[in-house]
Amino acid sequence: MSDTPGLTMLPGDASLPLYRQIKNAIVEKISSGEWEPGEKIPSENQLAADLGASRMTINRPLRELTTEGLLLRVPGLGTFVAEPPRHASLLELKPIAEEIVAQGKKHHAQVLSLAQIKTKQALAERMGVRAGDALFHIVLVHYQDDVPIQLETRHVNPDLVPDFMGVDFTRITPSEYLIGQIRPDELEHIVQAIMPDKYIGERLSIPMTEPCLRLKRRTWKDNTVVTAVDLIYPSSLYDLGARYRTPVTTSG
Repeated sequence: MSDTPGLTMLPGDASLPLYRQIKNAIVEKISSGEWEPGEKIPSENQLAADLGASRMTINRPLRELTTEGLLLRVPGLGTFVAEPPRHASLLELKPIAEEIVAQGKKHHAQVLSLAQIKTKQALAERMGVRAGDALFHIVLVHYQDDVPIQLETRHVNPDLVPDFMGVDFTRITPSEYLIGQIRPDELEHIVQAIMPDKYIGERLSIPMTEPCLRLKRRTWKDNTVVTAVDLIYPSSLYDLGARYRTPVTTSG
């Protein structure tokens, strides 16, 4: 059961349909700050019992507010007040755990796979190695509190970071570890809008109708690729951007 105060009264226009009264009451709870961003709200069953309404009646305002971005529904966990999209810089190498902790939240990661692989041609070209060469490969999901917020798929050059496979990546993120080993001198970012497939949807607990942002990153040290990583974020939880100073030019 949620610790969030329940919804037992429907202040406002009693002539409105019941689902609209419930929706307005939820919006008021959020806008007043009584239900805070990231907070789990009472379940459909609890709201139905408190208000003497059917689950179908309760489901409609929850569904509409999720579509409108005020609520976030996480399968198996419940419904939460949506947080404003977090802004990730395209010009910094900042581990996601650091970003999450800076927001006063808790980070944890689930490692889905960690292995040494042989490269195929497309990956070899991206990593600047020969097809068939060995690379380290890791896939993990990062969570903010209990909400999955990023799917990370990373390849690492074993010649530059030979101890990578022995690290416990539930205790330190790959980004944190790699930055501690090698400070890159070149960085590439490519941002794409994608629709999730079943694999992505299941791991980020989102429907396949929710767009995602994919950040493709490569880092180099002394003209050698250290790592190539794909970071996938639900678009409702993240935005990506950059700010930089342009060079001053003079006209003669």
